[in-house]
Amino acid sequence: MNGLYSSSSSRLQGARVGAAEKWISSQVGVGGTPTSPPSSLNKDTTTNGNGFLSGVKKEQLYEAYNELHGLAQELEKGLEAPAIVVVGHQTDGKSALIEALMGFQFNHVGGGTKTRRPITLHMKYNAAAQHPICYLLSEDNPPQHQDKTLEDIQAYIEAENMRLEQESCQFAAKEIIIKIEYKYCPNLTIIDTPGLITAAPGRKNRILQAQARAVEALIRTKMKHKEFIILCLEDCSDWSNATTRRVVMQVDPEMSRTVMVSTKLDTKIPQFGRSLDVELFIKPPTPVLDGNILGETPFFTSVPSGRVGMNRDAVYRSNDEFKEAVASREAQDIAALEDKLGRPLFKEERARVGVSRLGCFLEELLQRRYMDSVPLIVPLLDKESRNITRKLQQIVQEIGNLDEIKLKKKGRLFRDSFLAKLSLLLKGTVVAPPDQFGETLQDERVHGGAFLGPDGVQIPYKLMPNAGMRLYGGAQYHRAMAEFRYVAGGTKCPPISCEEIVNACGVEDIHDGTNYFRTACVIAVAKARDTFEPFLHQLGFRLSHILRRLLPITLYLLQKDGENLSGHDMFVKRITTAFYSFAEATERVCREKCMEDLMSTTRYVTWSLHNKNRAGLRQFLDFFSSSEQATLNSATIAGTSSQDLIVGLTGNGSKQENKPRPDIKPDQAMNTTESVGNQTSEMRLVDLLESNLWNRKIAPSSEQIVNALVAQIFQGIRDHFVASAELKFNCFFLMPVVDKFPALLCEDLEAAFEDGLDNVFDVVYARQNLTNQKKDLEIELQRVKRLEDKFIAIHHDLSANESPSNSDKDVFNDIAMLNISERI
Repeated sequence: MNGLYSSSSSRLQGARVGAAEKWISSQVGVGGTPTSPPSSLNKDTTTNGNGFLSGVKKEQLYEAYNELHGLAQELEKGLEAPAIVVVGHQTDGKSALIEALMGFQFNHVGGGTKTRRPITLHMKYNAAAQHPICYLLSEDNPPQHQDKTLEDIQAYIEAENMRLEQESCQFAAKEIIIKIEYKYCPNLTIIDTPGLITAAPGRKNRILQAQARAVEALIRTKMKHKEFIILCLEDCSDWSNATTRRVVMQVDPEMSRTVMVSTKLDTKIPQFGRSLDVELFIKPPTPVLDGNILGETPFFTSVPSGRVGMNRDAVYRSNDEFKEAVASREAQDIAALEDKLGRPLFKEERARVGVSRLGCFLEELLQRRYMDSVPLIVPLLDKESRNITRKLQQIVQEIGNLDEIKLKKKGRLFRDSFLAKLSLLLKGTVVAPPDQFGETLQDERVHGGAFLGPDGVQIPYKLMPNAGMRLYGGAQYHRAMAEFRYVAGGTKCPPISCEEIVNACGVEDIHDGTNYFRTACVIAVAKARDTFEPFLHQLGFRLSHILRRLLPITLYLLQKDGENLSGHDMFVKRITTAFYSFAEATERVCREKCMEDLMSTTRYVTWSLHNKNRAGLRQFLDFFSSSEQATLNSATIAGTSSQDLIVGLTGNGSKQENKPRPDIKPDQAMNTTESVGNQTSEMRLVDLLESNLWNRKIAPSSEQIVNALVAQIFQGIRDHFVASAELKFNCFFLMPVVDKFPALLCEDLEAAFEDGLDNVFDVVYARQNLTNQKKDLEIELQRVKRLEDKFIAIHHDLSANESPSNSDKDVFNDIAMLNISERI
């Protein structure tokens, strides 16, 4: 099998070399004069010995595929025709190579981004066209081929690039489609894509990095079409450097539909010092290229620099001079390679050097793909025709349903489906794609606001569960509530200054002493109100954002299930307005309820509610009391308890005397000790009253006690606030969407139906919109039918061809064998 394949491949390579040599001699004859094209491109035959179409049949085949490609791009149908998509970096000579294949210059070539929209070039050989004949496919409906000059097309491309450069998304996937007829053009369909960008790292280059990601995503989308042949351009002298292949292999890992091209060969040949280096470059080992590329080995091209024009900067005065320079550059490259190798190039090697060889290979390959795809295109077009016919029937039926009774029925059905989908999103579903409608926590904070404490710092989003997941509906609501509970529930009391403590002391209505319990309460409720009130607004805005996001997802589900109201935008807008108004009103009512609860909690301190952690406060006061006792004389035995401190803080001078334990008998020593302890307690009580009750100078001990009391009260308010806010938003914000909104929507629509149908349905607009849709579908159906008839005729001609002779079968089998090997 390997011997058969090698023999077949060699025979085909020889045939291709012969065809390429004929092409060169035809384009540049004796003395550089262009001559007629090779016989394979003439129009006086219908079939040739290789089984390929030629003449009028070949022209019909190309025209049908060009029309199919334009139809697929315009209508966004899955009917892509075989084409060649060119992929390369900005400095790889991509546009220059395409111009050399076409035989004339038309695009902007140079550094920077010169192509921001893919450009589809339908090239057609026309021996009678002494100058390029160009047609630009308009964006009208239906599109028309507009006759344009090269200058007009250049101006149009430049204007599109400038327009996109000013937009936020600086690249567009929709193609600019140009049809070109010229005496030097091969029969090819080539898609020129924007050049890949290698952006430097760092924040200062983030704009260029975003552009690089956008270009790479656009090119990957183009390469995903299985019908496309990928022309991968590499500007390197070492095949181990896979700059463009890195992107190509993400879509075509085996490179089974990829043609490798090394550009700027004239600059690489002088870099090689040994013939072995040249051998490895023009015929790299199979493992280096990581796959089974089309044609087995890469192609090598050079395009001379310089532009065509009449100004002083132009190098060539005409396209003929440019084409002669391309052919001359090809001959010089072959001579330079033979000089470096010290031997003549083999036929297989010569078949890979030059733009003309590449053009022959691509034209033959694309024609074979065209012929192989004809039997597959016919059923696809038939299926599309039936789909359009079905849509037409539906629109005709909708036009007939534009009466009052049927419209009301349709409105009620849409309302019920809308409410069912809305409820489904809250309960949980995976029908809507998360990558399209989901939001990560970081995106949610950007669009719905973040929970910020008094310090204004956000918690890292990675600390929250499911932060990186794209959620929507009930799952997103639950995550937002969990973040609120985490942030608000972990908020600590802001720091308290001595000035705030003194200002909070004030003057009593009956004495000028200090009551630190009242001081602590005043500070705690003020701090709590200022801290937690912003959380309510943040929570309301965040949950409202999540609820508003349900509407586009619901409409998407309705459209996906075929339950949407096409052409009745007024009715859909009425439901949309009702939903948004209900969400806004419900959030405002719920927030007001939460505000009332916060005001009541911060207006009057109830110790059974606010001071939940009494053990912590008692532990602190006991510690403070023991610290005070350590400063007393070591001879003193009795100390002041936490109860004594609290009594002193309240300004109450009465205090129960310490009672001796009944199980110990008093004696002389104990009486003496108790007497000393009582005297010490009385002295400490006087000192405590003097320093805290009558003195406004804040001591460290007083500041610590006030801070402890404020912290305990603040914690009680915080715990009550978090639990109450979560409960109220669940009961008065979430649940009304489920149990109250459906009834209100039904009442609103029924009342609107009673007032008049014109307030709900714009019948005139709906009828006009449906009529326009019907007209567009009829045009689309005609185009698909006409294209289907063309492919049926081509398929019939291919099937009706006579079998080739025995001498021709060998060549046909060689080509088939190579095509099979290229696809493995």
